[in-house]
Amino acid sequence: MNNLQKLYLIALILFASIGCDQVSKNIAKNSLANSPAMSYLGETFRLQYAENTGAFLGLGSGLSKTTRFLLFTFLSGGLLIALFFYTIKSRDLQRKHIFALSLILGGGISNMIDRVFNDGKVIDFMNMGIGSLRTGIFNMADVLIMVGMASILLFNYQSHKEKQSPSEVTEPPQTKQGS
Repeated sequence: MNNLQKLYLIALILFASIGCDQVSKNIAKNSLANSPAMSYLGETFRLQYAENTGAFLGLGSGLSKTTRFLLFTFLSGGLLIALFFYTIKSRDLQRKHIFALSLILGGGISNMIDRVFNDGKVIDFMNMGIGSLRTGIFNMADVLIMVGMASILLFNYQSHKEKQSPSEVTEPPQTKQGS
């Protein structure tokens, strides 16, 4: 895959990822803000509007606004830029890895858009669970990031298993025993 094809693939995935996430957040903001949670499938899935000033599951939300900006906007932005250039410049990446890394980029960029245009807050609106065992409130960008990360783990596991195929396993050398 040449660099232009790679760039087109990345752009397509970023456009779709960011677009879907931002549209879903806009719908959530317009229909769920200032409303009670809406439950489906016997409380298994809830739609509930929240604005998260922290990271995953609100981690770091108690930090000062300046520290949150440095960590969640500035540092995260730098990591996203580095990941973007790695994805474009790396010649060893297969198409499936480019797809997975682009999902992570799309989710990260979309949450970054929220932070920049929503006073450092990310819009979250989905929650899943059974009884008192529940996830935190999350959004589509979080799902994209998790799917991208899980895909990379799966691809690397598959690659590792292929390298250890039985045909390639060698027997340890036999030692001569003295008489």
